[in-house]
Amino acid sequence: MAKFTGIADPDITTPAEQERRLRRAKKAALAAFLGGALEYYDFFVYATAASLVFSKIFFPSGDQTIALISSFLTLGLAYVARPFGAIFFGHLGDRMGRKNTLVLTLVLMGGATFLIGVLPDFRTAGYLAPILLVVLRLLQGLSAGAETAGASALTMEESPVGRRAFFPAFAMSGISAGIVLASLVFIPVAAMSDADRLSWGWRIPFWSSLVVLIVAYLVRRSLEEPEVFEEKAEQHDLVKLPLIDMFRTHTPQFLQVALMSFETVTNTFMQSFGIAYAVSVGVPPTTMLWVSAVGNVVAVFTQPVAAFLADRFGRKPLFISGVIGSAILIFVYFSSISTKNIPLIFLTSTLITAGTYAMSNAIYPAWFSELFNVRVRYSGMALGLQIGILCAGFTPTLGAALVGSTPANWGPAAWIVAGSTVLAVIGALWARETFRTPIHELGNKVHGTK
Repeated sequence: MAKFTGIADPDITTPAEQERRLRRAKKAALAAFLGGALEYYDFFVYATAASLVFSKIFFPSGDQTIALISSFLTLGLAYVARPFGAIFFGHLGDRMGRKNTLVLTLVLMGGATFLIGVLPDFRTAGYLAPILLVVLRLLQGLSAGAETAGASALTMEESPVGRRAFFPAFAMSGISAGIVLASLVFIPVAAMSDADRLSWGWRIPFWSSLVVLIVAYLVRRSLEEPEVFEEKAEQHDLVKLPLIDMFRTHTPQFLQVALMSFETVTNTFMQSFGIAYAVSVGVPPTTMLWVSAVGNVVAVFTQPVAAFLADRFGRKPLFISGVIGSAILIFVYFSSISTKNIPLIFLTSTLITAGTYAMSNAIYPAWFSELFNVRVRYSGMALGLQIGILCAGFTPTLGAALVGSTPANWGPAAWIVAGSTVLAVIGALWARETFRTPIHELGNKVHGTK
């Protein structure tokens, strides 16, 4: 990896110390990669199942549009739980440490996903089936509310100045890898007969999450607490109520992160509503799964590149360029789906997923974390991030309701994404540039906070 030649990090005084810090950063990046892979493997498996399966097995037979909307509502309900998970686990992360909190969120997510795979369907259990589905989806939401924020904060705190965007970006590459794994697992399931897919085939992707969970757990258990957090703990300089202190000292930063988090609407909309819409106009579901897999395979590699550039040129220009690009390309994406232009679907999806969206997505783990002081970092980023993600979770439901059963009526879907990116741009323009700030100065008086 290239050595950074810009501002010096005062914590790195010798080559041996630099090498030690890089080893810790690489290990944290690996743990973030695996945690992100598990989280979004679970997310995309659920989103795909909600698009293709759940409306047919967990709800009463009848109007399929209503059943699909109900299925998407279960997808969105997890986003209601995410802010509560951000508050609870954010408190633990800022009070007791990042490592153990992240182990807990990992186990909760993986366990809930596996249990979804053993649920009875509506024919067997009646209304108990969707109730149990909602309960487990809410547990997934609690975990997801703090997973990305905690992994991002820990990895950023372990990274030297000049590489603080690069290493946390591997959490986002892990997310892309998780989506790829989920797509590949679901491709043979989607190719099954309806009877096999609806009876037992859909369960296989949920059971398979155990493999990722075990590997991620073993790596995460071997992590150490970031030194910048340990220093605060040893000095008894942690706060009793991090969330309250965060609102008292970091309100502007919280609002900035909340606005910028609307950039996540692009990915959520494409990965859930996009598949359902494509199937409704006659594009085979396996084709759309390959579309998602191709874009995310490329994104695994382009996101660290975007973060590398953000370490050289700053967070703001890369983030803003990415969200504006996504807002423009999303119109081409939905237009290509409506006309069943398969080559153009592949092209525009990849340009967004591995291009414009990757530019903004790879940068936020570091930038959002850097806006907060270490004492409230986990709480501030976790809750702020959930604002946009909460709204993103219900955009597929809104899109399904607005588009309805008219294939040519894709305009409302595209405008939902474009409008969300406008909010993200406003937040980015408001936020401070942090890429050259030493870690001990983040969130202090220099940045207009305590």
